[in-house]
Amino acid sequence: MAEASAGRSRRSLGPVSLVVAGALSVQFGAAIAVMLMPRTGPFGVVTLRLVLAALVLLVVCRPRLRGHTRADWVTVVAFGAAMAAMNVLIYQAAHRIPLGAAVTLEVLGPLVMSVIASRRLVNLLWAGLALAGVFLLSGGGFDRLDPVGALFALGAGAMWAAYIVFSARTGRRFPQADGLALAMGVGALLSLPLGLMEAGSKLVVPSTLGLGLAVALMSSVLPYTLELLALRRLPAATFAVLMSLEPAIAATAGFLVLGQALAPAELAAIALVVAASMGAVRCSQARS
Repeated sequence: MAEASAGRSRRSLGPVSLVVAGALSVQFGAAIAVMLMPRTGPFGVVTLRLVLAALVLLVVCRPRLRGHTRADWVTVVAFGAAMAAMNVLIYQAAHRIPLGAAVTLEVLGPLVMSVIASRRLVNLLWAGLALAGVFLLSGGGFDRLDPVGALFALGAGAMWAAYIVFSARTGRRFPQADGLALAMGVGALLSLPLGLMEAGSKLVVPSTLGLGLAVALMSSVLPYTLELLALRRLPAATFAVLMSLEPAIAATAGFLVLGQALAPAELAAIALVVAASMGAVRCSQARS
Protein backbone atom coordinates (compact mmCIF):
# COMPACT_ATOMS: atom_id res chain seq x y z
CA MET A 1 0.00 0.00 0.00
CA ALA A 2 2.77 2.41 0.97
CA GLU A 3 4.77 1.45 -2.13
CA ALA A 4 1.76 2.13 -4.37
CA SER A 5 1.27 5.53 -2.75
CA ALA A 6 4.96 6.37 -3.21
CA GLY A 7 4.73 5.35 -6.85
CA ARG A 8 1.76 7.65 -7.42
CA SER A 9 3.61 10.53 -5.73
CA ARG A 10 6.64 10.03 -7.98
CA ARG A 11 4.42 9.96 -11.08
CA SER A 12 2.71 13.18 -9.97
CA LEU A 13 5.95 14.95 -9.13
CA GLY A 14 7.44 14.03 -12.52
CA PRO A 15 5.38 16.47 -14.62
CA VAL A 16 5.50 19.08 -11.84
CA SER A 17 9.30 18.98 -11.92
CA LEU A 18 9.20 19.49 -15.68
CA VAL A 19 7.03 22.60 -15.27
CA VAL A 20 9.28 24.09 -12.57
CA ALA A 21 12.42 23.42 -14.61
CA GLY A 22 10.79 25.06 -17.62
CA ALA A 23 9.82 28.11 -15.56
CA LEU A 24 13.38 28.52 -14.29
CA SER A 25 14.74 28.31 -17.82
CA VAL A 26 12.26 30.75 -19.37
CA GLN A 27 12.69 33.46 -16.73
CA PHE A 28 16.49 33.39 -16.73
CA GLY A 29 16.27 33.48 -20.51
CA ALA A 30 13.98 36.51 -20.20
CA ALA A 31 16.63 38.28 -18.12
CA ILE A 32 19.11 37.78 -20.97
CA ALA A 33 16.46 39.04 -23.41
CA VAL A 34 16.18 42.28 -21.43
CA MET A 35 19.91 42.84 -21.96
CA LEU A 36 19.50 42.09 -25.69
CA MET A 37 16.54 44.42 -26.24
CA PRO A 38 18.56 47.68 -26.62
CA ARG A 39 20.33 46.12 -29.62
CA THR A 40 17.30 44.91 -31.58
CA GLY A 41 14.15 46.26 -29.97
CA PRO A 42 11.33 44.04 -28.66
CA PHE A 43 10.23 42.78 -32.09
CA GLY A 44 13.82 41.88 -32.92
CA VAL A 45 14.19 39.87 -29.71
CA VAL A 46 10.99 37.95 -30.44
CA THR A 47 12.13 37.20 -33.98
CA LEU A 48 15.54 35.95 -32.88
CA ARG A 49 13.96 33.86 -30.14
CA LEU A 50 11.35 32.17 -32.31
CA VAL A 51 13.33 31.81 -35.54
CA LEU A 52 16.40 30.30 -33.88
CA ALA A 53 14.25 28.07 -31.66
CA ALA A 54 12.31 26.88 -34.72
CA LEU A 55 15.53 26.03 -36.57
CA VAL A 56 16.83 24.03 -33.61
CA LEU A 57 13.58 22.11 -33.11
CA LEU A 58 12.99 21.42 -36.81
CA VAL A 59 16.52 20.04 -37.20
CA VAL A 60 16.33 17.92 -34.04
CA CYS A 61 12.75 16.65 -34.39
CA ARG A 62 12.44 16.45 -38.19
CA PRO A 63 8.64 16.37 -37.97
CA ARG A 64 6.61 14.70 -40.71
CA LEU A 65 4.57 17.08 -42.86
CA ARG A 66 2.33 14.37 -44.32
CA GLY A 67 -0.21 12.13 -42.66
CA HIS A 68 -1.87 14.80 -40.50
CA THR A 69 -5.54 15.70 -40.55
CA ARG A 70 -6.96 19.16 -41.13
CA ALA A 71 -7.80 19.34 -37.41
CA ASP A 72 -4.16 18.57 -36.60
CA TRP A 73 -2.97 21.48 -38.73
CA VAL A 74 -5.59 23.86 -37.33
CA THR A 75 -4.41 22.98 -33.82
CA VAL A 76 -0.71 23.43 -34.57
CA VAL A 77 -1.29 26.74 -36.41
CA ALA A 78 -3.39 28.03 -33.50
CA PHE A 79 -0.63 26.93 -31.10
CA GLY A 80 2.00 28.76 -33.15
CA ALA A 81 -0.11 31.90 -33.43
CA ALA A 82 -0.75 31.95 -29.66
CA MET A 83 2.96 31.43 -29.03
CA ALA A 84 3.96 34.30 -31.34
CA ALA A 85 1.33 36.66 -29.91
CA MET A 86 2.32 35.82 -26.33
CA ASN A 87 5.97 36.59 -27.05
CA VAL A 88 5.29 39.79 -28.99
CA LEU A 89 3.00 41.15 -26.29
CA ILE A 90 5.20 40.33 -23.29
CA TYR A 91 8.30 41.88 -24.87
CA GLN A 92 6.32 44.97 -25.82
CA ALA A 93 5.24 45.12 -22.17
CA ALA A 94 8.79 44.62 -20.88
CA HIS A 95 9.90 47.46 -23.17
CA ARG A 96 7.56 49.84 -21.29
CA ILE A 97 7.30 48.54 -17.73
CA PRO A 98 9.64 46.57 -15.39
CA LEU A 99 10.01 42.87 -16.21
CA GLY A 100 8.74 41.76 -12.81
CA ALA A 101 5.56 43.80 -13.14
CA ALA A 102 5.04 42.58 -16.72
CA VAL A 103 5.32 38.93 -15.70
CA THR A 104 3.12 39.58 -12.68
CA LEU A 105 0.33 40.91 -14.89
CA GLU A 106 0.90 38.20 -17.50
CA VAL A 107 0.42 35.38 -15.00
CA LEU A 108 -3.14 36.54 -14.34
CA GLY A 109 -4.16 34.81 -17.58
CA PRO A 110 -3.27 31.28 -16.44
CA LEU A 111 -4.69 32.01 -12.98
CA VAL A 112 -8.06 33.02 -14.41
CA MET A 113 -7.98 29.92 -16.59
CA SER A 114 -7.29 27.74 -13.55
CA VAL A 115 -10.41 29.09 -11.84
CA ILE A 116 -12.55 28.52 -14.95
CA ALA A 117 -11.17 25.05 -15.68
CA SER A 118 -11.22 23.81 -12.08
CA ARG A 119 -13.90 21.38 -10.97
CA ARG A 120 -12.88 21.39 -7.31
CA LEU A 121 -13.65 24.16 -4.87
CA VAL A 122 -10.24 23.89 -3.20
CA ASN A 123 -8.52 24.93 -6.45
CA LEU A 124 -10.26 28.29 -6.11
CA LEU A 125 -8.45 28.69 -2.77
CA TRP A 126 -5.03 28.03 -4.29
CA ALA A 127 -5.74 30.31 -7.23
CA GLY A 128 -6.90 33.05 -4.86
CA LEU A 129 -3.79 32.66 -2.71
CA ALA A 130 -1.55 32.85 -5.76
CA LEU A 131 -3.45 35.88 -7.00
CA ALA A 132 -2.87 37.63 -3.67
CA GLY A 133 0.84 36.92 -4.04
CA VAL A 134 0.83 38.26 -7.58
CA PHE A 135 -0.67 41.57 -6.48
CA LEU A 136 1.67 41.79 -3.49
CA LEU A 137 4.61 41.22 -5.80
CA SER A 138 3.44 44.22 -7.84
CA GLY A 139 3.88 46.41 -4.76
CA GLY A 140 0.40 47.78 -5.28
CA GLY A 141 1.76 49.99 -8.03
CA PHE A 142 -0.18 48.93 -11.11
CA ASP A 143 -1.82 52.36 -11.19
CA ARG A 144 1.60 53.93 -11.63
CA LEU A 145 2.58 51.75 -14.59
CA ASP A 146 2.48 52.81 -18.22
CA PRO A 147 -1.12 51.84 -19.15
CA VAL A 148 -0.10 50.68 -22.63
CA GLY A 149 2.59 48.42 -21.16
CA ALA A 150 0.12 47.04 -18.62
CA LEU A 151 -2.40 46.29 -21.40
CA PHE A 152 0.28 44.51 -23.41
CA ALA A 153 1.11 42.37 -20.34
CA LEU A 154 -2.56 41.51 -19.77
CA GLY A 155 -2.88 40.59 -23.44
CA ALA A 156 0.17 38.35 -23.08
CA GLY A 157 -1.60 36.66 -20.16
CA ALA A 158 -4.63 35.92 -22.33
CA MET A 159 -2.35 34.45 -25.00
CA TRP A 160 -0.55 32.43 -22.31
CA ALA A 161 -3.87 30.84 -21.37
CA ALA A 162 -4.49 30.06 -25.05
CA TYR A 163 -0.94 28.66 -25.28
CA ILE A 164 -1.68 26.25 -22.43
CA VAL A 165 -4.85 24.99 -24.13
CA PHE A 166 -3.32 24.51 -27.58
CA SER A 167 -0.06 23.09 -26.19
CA ALA A 168 -2.03 20.33 -24.49
CA ARG A 169 -4.03 19.63 -27.66
CA THR A 170 -0.90 19.60 -29.80
CA GLY A 171 0.81 17.19 -27.41
CA ARG A 172 -2.09 14.76 -27.79
CA ARG A 173 -2.20 14.99 -31.59
CA PHE A 174 1.52 14.86 -32.47
CA PRO A 175 4.21 12.39 -31.32
CA GLN A 176 7.08 13.56 -29.13
CA ALA A 177 7.87 17.23 -29.83
CA ASP A 178 6.89 17.21 -33.52
CA GLY A 179 3.88 19.46 -32.99
CA LEU A 180 5.96 21.92 -30.98
CA ALA A 181 8.55 22.12 -33.77
CA LEU A 182 5.87 22.82 -36.38
CA ALA A 183 4.13 25.38 -34.15
CA MET A 184 7.44 27.11 -33.49
CA GLY A 185 7.92 27.33 -37.25
CA VAL A 186 4.51 28.98 -37.57
CA GLY A 187 5.36 31.45 -34.80
CA ALA A 188 8.72 32.23 -36.43
CA LEU A 189 7.08 33.00 -39.78
CA LEU A 190 4.55 35.30 -38.11
CA SER A 191 7.18 37.22 -36.15
CA LEU A 192 9.84 37.47 -38.87
CA PRO A 193 8.37 40.49 -40.77
CA LEU A 194 8.07 42.45 -37.51
CA GLY A 195 11.67 41.78 -36.53
CA LEU A 196 13.01 42.64 -39.98
CA MET A 197 11.11 45.94 -40.02
CA GLU A 198 12.40 46.96 -36.59
CA ALA A 199 15.96 45.62 -36.50
CA GLY A 200 16.93 44.69 -40.07
CA SER A 201 20.61 43.76 -40.42
CA LYS A 202 21.16 44.15 -36.65
CA LEU A 203 19.67 40.68 -36.27
CA VAL A 204 22.69 39.02 -37.93
CA VAL A 205 25.45 40.68 -35.89
CA PRO A 206 27.41 37.68 -34.48
CA SER A 207 27.28 38.76 -30.83
CA THR A 208 23.56 39.49 -31.15
CA LEU A 209 22.97 36.11 -32.76
CA GLY A 210 24.83 34.44 -29.89
CA LEU A 211 22.67 36.10 -27.26
CA GLY A 212 19.60 35.40 -29.37
CA LEU A 213 20.47 31.72 -29.50
CA ALA A 214 20.83 31.64 -25.70
CA VAL A 215 17.42 33.28 -25.34
CA ALA A 216 15.91 30.85 -27.88
CA LEU A 217 17.24 27.78 -26.08
CA MET A 218 16.45 28.98 -22.55
CA SER A 219 13.13 30.73 -23.21
CA SER A 220 11.63 28.59 -25.98
CA VAL A 221 13.23 25.24 -26.85
CA LEU A 222 13.79 23.86 -23.35
CA PRO A 223 10.76 25.24 -21.46
CA TYR A 224 8.22 24.64 -24.23
CA THR A 225 9.43 21.07 -24.66
CA LEU A 226 9.23 20.41 -20.92
CA GLU A 227 5.77 21.98 -20.68
CA LEU A 228 4.49 20.00 -23.67
CA LEU A 229 5.59 16.77 -22.00
CA ALA A 230 4.16 17.84 -18.62
CA LEU A 231 0.74 18.74 -20.05
CA ARG A 232 0.31 15.17 -21.28
CA ARG A 233 0.11 14.02 -17.64
CA LEU A 234 -0.85 17.12 -15.64
CA PRO A 235 -4.36 18.64 -15.38
CA ALA A 236 -4.57 22.01 -17.15
CA ALA A 237 -5.92 23.69 -13.99
CA THR A 238 -2.97 22.50 -11.89
CA PHE A 239 -0.53 23.54 -14.61
CA ALA A 240 -2.08 27.02 -14.70
CA VAL A 241 -1.74 27.49 -10.93
CA LEU A 242 1.88 26.31 -11.10
CA MET A 243 2.46 29.16 -13.52
CA SER A 244 1.99 31.46 -10.53
CA LEU A 245 5.63 30.65 -9.74
CA GLU A 246 6.71 32.71 -12.74
CA PRO A 247 6.76 36.15 -11.02
CA ALA A 248 8.80 34.76 -8.13
CA ILE A 249 11.27 33.14 -10.50
CA ALA A 250 11.40 36.32 -12.59
CA ALA A 251 12.22 38.32 -9.45
CA THR A 252 15.01 35.87 -8.59
CA ALA A 253 16.41 36.02 -12.14
CA GLY A 254 16.23 39.81 -12.03
CA PHE A 255 18.21 39.83 -8.78
CA LEU A 256 20.88 37.38 -9.94
CA VAL A 257 21.28 38.52 -13.55
CA LEU A 258 20.17 42.16 -13.57
CA GLY A 259 21.00 43.15 -9.99
CA GLN A 260 17.42 43.97 -9.03
CA ALA A 261 17.02 43.80 -5.22
CA LEU A 262 14.09 42.02 -3.55
CA ALA A 263 12.01 44.05 -1.09
CA PRO A 264 10.38 42.41 1.97
CA ALA A 265 6.95 42.64 0.31
CA GLU A 266 8.33 40.79 -2.73
CA LEU A 267 9.71 38.03 -0.50
CA ALA A 268 6.28 37.70 1.14
CA ALA A 269 4.71 37.48 -2.30
CA ILE A 270 7.11 34.70 -3.27
CA ALA A 271 6.06 32.78 -0.15
CA LEU A 272 2.39 33.13 -1.13
CA VAL A 273 2.82 31.91 -4.68
CA VAL A 274 5.02 29.01 -3.59
CA ALA A 275 2.40 28.00 -0.99
CA ALA A 276 -0.30 28.14 -3.67
CA SER A 277 1.76 26.00 -6.02
CA MET A 278 2.49 23.44 -3.30
CA GLY A 279 -1.23 23.25 -2.54
CA ALA A 280 -2.04 22.68 -6.21
CA VAL A 281 0.55 19.90 -6.39
CA ARG A 282 -0.85 18.17 -3.31
CA CYS A 283 -4.36 18.33 -4.75
CA SER A 284 -3.09 16.84 -7.99
CA GLN A 285 -1.45 13.98 -6.09
CA ALA A 286 -4.62 13.30 -4.10
CA ARG A 287 -6.68 13.19 -7.27
CA SER A 288 -4.34 10.77 -9.08
